[in-house]
Amino acid sequence: MDKIPILRMGPFLLVTIQVDLYDRLALTLEADLVQMVQKTSARGVLIDISAVSIVDSFMGRIIGNIASMSKILDAETVVVGMQPAVAITLIELGLPLKGVYTALNMEKGMNLLKSMIDTSGDDEDTDLSDDDISTE
Repeated sequence: MDKIPILRMGPFLLVTIQVDLYDRLALTLEADLVQMVQKTSARGVLIDISAVSIVDSFMGRIIGNIASMSKILDAETVVVGMQPAVAITLIELGLPLKGVYTALNMEKGMNLLKSMIDTSGDDEDTDLSDDDISTE
């Protein structure tokens, strides 16, 4: 697998990581995701890591970098589906993931993103066209 798919859902980008990331794939994801935030003017990034069983310090830094770069581009980052062992590892490695919000699952993560940005004109419908997205 050379790339991890990045899906657009209205003003958000959704990434579901289904494999343990090796360094090159993690760097590719970081570059692709930040480029997509800029290209689409996304207001939020949701990263699902529920299938990830191992996070090392490099992967932790990549997640932190994605959040920092996205924030500079006016997008919030939420990581969902973190397994307890992954959370323990991140703390033991001393990686607090500053700027990264977390939620237990996708639904709670989407609700958190919606609450963090101005989506006052949006309904529950997640299949929005560019014309339906408020950019004020």
